[in-house]
Amino acid sequence: MIEILSYQFFQNALLMTILASVASGIIGTYIVVKRMSMITGSISHTAFGGLGISYFVGANPILGALIFSLMASLGISLIRKNGERFDVMLSFSWATGMAIGLIFMFMTPGYATDLFSYLFGNIILVSTSDLILIAVLDVVVVLTTVLMFNSIMSVTFDEEYAQIRNVPVSMVYTVLISLIALTIVMLIQAVGIVLLIAILTMPAATSRIFCRTIKKMMISATMITLFAMTSGLFLSYLTNLPAGPVIVLITSLFYIIGLTLDKIR
Repeated sequence: MIEILSYQFFQNALLMTILASVASGIIGTYIVVKRMSMITGSISHTAFGGLGISYFVGANPILGALIFSLMASLGISLIRKNGERFDVMLSFSWATGMAIGLIFMFMTPGYATDLFSYLFGNIILVSTSDLILIAVLDVVVVLTTVLMFNSIMSVTFDEEYAQIRNVPVSMVYTVLISLIALTIVMLIQAVGIVLLIAILTMPAATSRIFCRTIKKMMISATMITLFAMTSGLFLSYLTNLPAGPVIVLITSLFYIIGLTLDKIR
């Protein structure tokens, strides 16, 4: 198994697991605490529209996914105050993004095998240019979280109290949901759009069982994600199974173990 480490594609995949785990652990914590899993699912499926269009015109699919994800996050942020419209907006973004992506996928000449990998994940296809873009996104996510930690925390736990304390709630919420969009783009190629919600929620949900502070929860979620993605990568190589589903099953196993230990405790 050691010889696989000499291959460039596997080295890229390992580096991808490190970069993605940091952002996933941090942002996944906010998603779990604020119960934003449905918003995450909506943004991730909307990103498929950008992937399809980019693939059709010959551009970098990750850039297309980034544009569509940020557009969806902005739309959701603007309309979230209206409860009925907000629910409809999530469904609209989810379905419309997938429909656009599928239409452009079928319009593209030939068989779009690469595009299907974005649906179900194929971490070994990560290129050097993808890594550079993902590294930039990772830095943006981490720096923004550090600089706005207190503001994001206040909005995450109690928006009304944050408003009283003169925190710009709408702006902070928009930043938070944009960070979710960036993290989604980072994870698409690793686990795929279909399984992406699990990798953003299961490690953080497991950490919440045992951790009593947000910072500890973020660190724990990052470690769980890193272990799941790295071990899933090696297991997929040994068993000749797709890495994305293996990674997700490992995170699910962690969550089941966490719930069991919590019941025993």
